[in-house]
Amino acid sequence: MGSTLKNTSLVGLGVIAGVAVSMQFSALAQRPVNPGMPLEELRQLADVYGLIKSDYVESVQDKKLLTDAISGMVASLDPHSAYLDKKAFRELREGTEGKFVGLGIEIAESEEGYIRIVSPIEDSPAYRAGIKAGDLITRINSVPIQGLAIDEAIKKMRGEPKTNVNLTILRKDAPQPLAFTIMREEIVQKSVKGKIVEPGYAWLRISQFQEPTVDDMAAKITALYKQDPNLKGLVLDLRNDPGGLLQGAIGVSAAFLPKDAEIVSTNGQLPDSKQSFYGRAEYYALSDNDALARLPLAIKNVPMVVLVNTGSASASEIVAGALQDYKRAIVMGSQTFGKGSVQTVRPLTNDTAVKLTTARYYTPKGRSIQAKGIAPDLQVDEHADGDGLNGLRMREADLEKHLSNDRDEEAASARNDEMEEQMRILAIERKRGPLEYGSTGDFQLKQALNHLKGLPVQLSTTQAKTTLAHQAAKPAAAASRP
Repeated sequence: MGSTLKNTSLVGLGVIAGVAVSMQFSALAQRPVNPGMPLEELRQLADVYGLIKSDYVESVQDKKLLTDAISGMVASLDPHSAYLDKKAFRELREGTEGKFVGLGIEIAESEEGYIRIVSPIEDSPAYRAGIKAGDLITRINSVPIQGLAIDEAIKKMRGEPKTNVNLTILRKDAPQPLAFTIMREEIVQKSVKGKIVEPGYAWLRISQFQEPTVDDMAAKITALYKQDPNLKGLVLDLRNDPGGLLQGAIGVSAAFLPKDAEIVSTNGQLPDSKQSFYGRAEYYALSDNDALARLPLAIKNVPMVVLVNTGSASASEIVAGALQDYKRAIVMGSQTFGKGSVQTVRPLTNDTAVKLTTARYYTPKGRSIQAKGIAPDLQVDEHADGDGLNGLRMREADLEKHLSNDRDEEAASARNDEMEEQMRILAIERKRGPLEYGSTGDFQLKQALNHLKGLPVQLSTTQAKTTLAHQAAKPAAAASRP
């Protein structure tokens, strides 16, 4: 297989949407142990444990053996189930809360194998230290990081508050590497931003689904309508949104759909995994305050385009799928990641847990997105001359041990594994520079605005057209029932 690119990351949460943390924290202790335990296999496990303790060349701590056994057992199930040790459990909680301890930078892998700064978060330690978009991190605490996975780089830069991280930076206009010492702080990550891109048209971006996302989105929509009360079109940007909390996906969808509309359903082995979720506050509000109750009524009918790409996963696919099923919005971009499973976090102790895949989820029309994704109504490349790095990213169907799709045919790999073609794409992207979503150079945003205005849209020239049934459709407005 050829090399692949990973998604931009802020907190290392990864593609793990639908984490039902608050609903099932104590459920594990309440369930009886399965009486049909395989005693012979358990004896073998105990025998191996004993052999390691007595015969291995060096002494191994009991805790390490047992936690590694748990970790291996869970990790063997699928790419999204995992044992969470103290650090991983804390980072998961921080990610879903929208807070983490670190430097405050959005990063991505670079073509050279280093870590590229996409942007520093405003007023973060990195921002105040003078880190700039486009900088390349070549060393962390004096250790070279070329070829280091992005998740590992994140681990090295996160840690305890008021501790320092030393970064070595390559900057395009600097004659030699730059050294920065930056103190870690708690960073409050904003997952929602938006603006009026031109009179009558707004852009609303959601980068991840966290606890504050629904409230922050409602506040941003209200602010946009105050700025321009006569909005004629809205672009909801879910590109490279890796997912997050299921409640966030329900709330975001509910903002644009009729009251009480079904947003998503789930089905798994347990009785409580077989349920439907509706656009009501009880399914998305994390407090008594319903942020959507104060939204302008016009938001239910404003014509919409939803932008997605290969990096749009899980919770963002729930939103795109619901809006597509109700014909509330035109989905534009490229086929999404295809993560159609729900993970539930079950604590084992106060600071460790198991993240377990407990259900598949389905769109209002009953479609399974697992290992398939959402096919856009209008397939549009990332750039006018092709899909760029988006075509090299992995999808769920490319992951080993991925959960099968129980209702539909899985998507074939859309990545090009020919090294020559990959190098050609990388060379073009190196000259092009980083893409800033929402900027004047954002080609897909321009095409979304063209569609909302009834102007021609430049469709994909480099990818197979998955489905273009809506290419001649008028801008989507009020929802219809699926």
